[in-house]
Amino acid sequence: MVKTTKMIREELSSFADPANKVARMVREGRLTPIIRGLYETEATASPWSLAGCIYGPSYISFESALSFHGLIPEGVRAVTSATFEKGKAKAYDTPFGSFLFRDVPAEAFPYGIDVKGPANAPFRIATPEKALCDKLYTMSPVTSCGGLEALLYDDLRIDRGDLAALDVDDVAFLAEKYRSRNVRRLARYLKEGSGR
Repeated sequence: MVKTTKMIREELSSFADPANKVARMVREGRLTPIIRGLYETEATASPWSLAGCIYGPSYISFESALSFHGLIPEGVRAVTSATFEKGKAKAYDTPFGSFLFRDVPAEAFPYGIDVKGPANAPFRIATPEKALCDKLYTMSPVTSCGGLEALLYDDLRIDRGDLAALDVDDVAFLAEKYRSRNVRRLARYLKEGSGR
């Protein structure tokens, strides 16, 4: 369970020196520091469930969500998440792994997010459509259908069948929120059935 320094100190208020008690709990492995002011009580906690606590509001997206949904063949080392209006990307290296956060447009942020994971450790994650839109938004704009295909099939290594299984209407809806040439081109590409 994630706890803030304030929460822990309130729980330990009966101790003469709560800060010393926290340090002892860390040494004993009863608390694991995640980032400054944030601790985890379970040493085996899933990084996926921690991402939203580390920096937010956020949801898991980009390469992590694409891998989770089986759209890209590679596993990913860092948990990549989307935020909005933060201004710059953030990276955190923690005992639970690396976490990367980058902006997507505020207008697109609230759509296409699911809650996954066990009840005691849920996490917010982009749908396959949203994860792909988020990823394309961060990539250099392409100027042709061939350029988009190179991004999808060569760079990201997405299978044509998996791309064809995406919800065309969801992508079209999301495309209106990004103001991104890549995302608009993806919406047209899927609508025309080019990925099939």
